[in-house]
Amino acid sequence: MSVQERKQRERADRERLIVATARELAEQQGWDAVTTRRLAERIEYSQPVLYSHFRGKREIIGAVALEGATEMAVAVRAATSAANSPRERVTALAHAYLDFAEHNPAVYDALFQLDGGLAYAQEDTPEPLKDAFAALLETLAEVAGDGIHPGLFTEVFWASLHGLATLTRTRRLLPEDAAQRVELLVDRLAAL
Repeated sequence: MSVQERKQRERADRERLIVATARELAEQQGWDAVTTRRLAERIEYSQPVLYSHFRGKREIIGAVALEGATEMAVAVRAATSAANSPRERVTALAHAYLDFAEHNPAVYDALFQLDGGLAYAQEDTPEPLKDAFAALLETLAEVAGDGIHPGLFTEVFWASLHGLATLTRTRRLLPEDAAQRVELLVDRLAAL
């Protein structure tokens, strides 16, 4: 391995460490606790080293969001691949999405609540974000209905899931009704 390859590998390792540490700190204490000073202390590098990888917290949030988008796409595809019917796939998708939001609140915030400097629904949208949407579209396109654009239907279904995830997390909805909400969403919006 050349010196340049070793340096590139070390740089990539440091970047992964910064992102993992930011994510861990955000999951434990919230995004307000994530500062370059605290990250530098935790990873035992100077703040200038952090700034050589990311221009600031916004870019770190964006990196966490991209990582989270990849994980969410994997979770959704894994859940839907085990289902045997369109109804089961849509139900599995909804549960996988809501489970991801519940178990990864800081990542979910990085993806959908915070400014990570990422473009959404545009030509320059990063591939992990496009793929996360594609993971939803793959299942929802088959139930969109006649005359309804599959992408538009996916956006509406996704918005409904996002609302459920957000309202549940902020304790605006009764937790004991969570399963019924998913069934209602599948039965009425997906008309299954």
